[in-house]
Amino acid sequence: MTQPASQHTRREVIKWLASIPFLPLGVMATSAALTGCGDDKDTATVVPPIKPAKLKSATFTPMDAPSLKNPAAMAMTAVASGLSLTWDDNSKTDFKLAHKTFFKTGELVVDHAGNKVIAGGYVDINQQPIMDKTGTPRQFFSDCPDGSSMLTVNDAKVAGVKGNPVFAVVQFEYTTRDQGGNDMYGKLPSPIAILSLDQDPKTGHLELVKYHNVNTSAVNGLWITCGASLSPWGTHLSSEEYEPDAFDQDIGTGLKVLKAFSKNLYGDENKANPYNYGHMPEVIVNKDGTGSIKKHYCMGRISHELIHVMPDQRTALMGDDYTNGGLFLFIADKEKDLSAGNLYVAKYTSQLTETSTAQMKWIHLGHATSKEIEDLVKKGIKPEDIMESVVVNPNDASFTEIVLNKVKLWVKVKPGMEKAAAFLETHRYAALKGASMAFTKMEGTTINIKDKVAYSALANIQDSMIKDGKGWVAAHNVAFASTLKAGGVLAHDMKGNMFDDKNAAMKSDWVPYQSKMLLMGQDIAANTDPLKIGNTAHPDKIASPDNLKFSETLRTLFIGEDSGNHVNNYLWAYNVESGQLDRLLSCPAGAESTGLHAVDSINGWTYIMSNFQHAGDWTSLHNEVKDQLDPLIRASFNDRFAAEVGYLTADPVAPSLENKVSK
Repeated sequence: MTQPASQHTRREVIKWLASIPFLPLGVMATSAALTGCGDDKDTATVVPPIKPAKLKSATFTPMDAPSLKNPAAMAMTAVASGLSLTWDDNSKTDFKLAHKTFFKTGELVVDHAGNKVIAGGYVDINQQPIMDKTGTPRQFFSDCPDGSSMLTVNDAKVAGVKGNPVFAVVQFEYTTRDQGGNDMYGKLPSPIAILSLDQDPKTGHLELVKYHNVNTSAVNGLWITCGASLSPWGTHLSSEEYEPDAFDQDIGTGLKVLKAFSKNLYGDENKANPYNYGHMPEVIVNKDGTGSIKKHYCMGRISHELIHVMPDQRTALMGDDYTNGGLFLFIADKEKDLSAGNLYVAKYTSQLTETSTAQMKWIHLGHATSKEIEDLVKKGIKPEDIMESVVVNPNDASFTEIVLNKVKLWVKVKPGMEKAAAFLETHRYAALKGASMAFTKMEGTTINIKDKVAYSALANIQDSMIKDGKGWVAAHNVAFASTLKAGGVLAHDMKGNMFDDKNAAMKSDWVPYQSKMLLMGQDIAANTDPLKIGNTAHPDKIASPDNLKFSETLRTLFIGEDSGNHVNNYLWAYNVESGQLDRLLSCPAGAESTGLHAVDSINGWTYIMSNFQHAGDWTSLHNEVKDQLDPLIRASFNDRFAAEVGYLTADPVAPSLENKVSK
């Protein structure tokens, strides 16, 4: 028989209280009190729980774009935005947003053995420092941190962490130059690090405690790691973009760069095999903050910018940062396991333009396991074993004419080599099979689960996307009327019960079936820039979106820029309900906004990871500001060799979307 509330035993009340989840200090949480012990010493009166407030809506307060009225703000990571949360009790909580830095690359940080190591430092296949000897000898370190993930691990324990252990995985895309000023793009094996962070339970703020450089020797090193995402099962999904072109026909990174990469990685310029790069690496974080890595060879060898795995934990949508690139889809055989599955590429069946909604079908490229494709590489398969690819018309009907990277090729797959072609020469094979290889720099990918919409960043709308442009092919059914260097965001509606080009069922409820433009930038003449600093895209609109992440709770699409059109690149928040676009952060002039990862809740606290790359990477766009800003940036960022890794939070207490905090 159930007892009246006033007759519950003290022991039962204490047990009930212990079951309430811990909430950070200042949270308006469910509460109870023990009062008035009468003659019955084993009973207590229970005060009814107070219903906690729940989030009703959230709005950002945007910041103005920095200008030469405040040169210091243009030369730093500047944040002057806010976040306002409205709760279902009609109260409001306002936060002043702030950027917090874990480290600048090139600084000394502490590893798990207690040794001081260089953040973003490059190592060879034997984990030895790669030295830059073009000036005072020193270890190379990156000025280009990129994809980031923030996560927790069950039962994690890291020495030195006093609060909650939280981990961040950060990858470093490349380094811009050596001390002698020589271009170093793609010539060094990309480092990837796991940061052990101490989360303050009272404020939500994070501090770096340990730095672990992941050993990538088992996967032959990493090649140009760009964007990243967090898998639904808590691993870091990396990337390898601009895959080396094994035929060296100018449709990917040239073999000259691969040789330099190989020399730095192996000490031998001929050892690196192009077919080991352009795949999808996955990092697994251990309880102690160390980790391991594997590569999935079965997800297509393309210019992997960023993938997003759907809630089914099997379907992955993939951006292709490339000219004449495609929209790719992978459906794994098993949940939480990307080591085997089916690869598809999109073909538009109606025309995609600035204003249209275009239907698509999916071309099945093949099924493979990662092991069988990697085994082909280990056995020494050569490009000429897979297909013929020539740059001069052979006038042979057995060849198919294709266009990749604005280059005409004629290709023919060798008998029985279709699987090798699909997974090792994916760009050529997808084009041969009739895919819409039309996009120019399709970059970040993310998903809005509630509305079943995926988003792809188009850094530029030009060349292969423009009717009669260079690299344009009418059969691709992508035909924008005019060039838009400022680019935009493409939205894909998704559903289940889809069938591929062979009329085989696609075993996923998360398959895009139509696309349309969601958001577009605006090109302007530099002399019409309202900020008078030389912008060639309107400063109050997006320009060259790159990183994309979506917050289900905030109903907000976060957009980071990689623009040659904004003097300062920005981080934006776009509310898909209201259509409001708000500027949240400004990167140093000449830098790119990278490392975007929106975290709705880790132990009740909310974060947006945000890095930048190559501050002061001057072009003619910066003629109006360079003289004033270059000394400031050099002083702040190690003579322009350093960049920041950090996150967007609030001051003095991090925001929480789960619980109303009192600051």
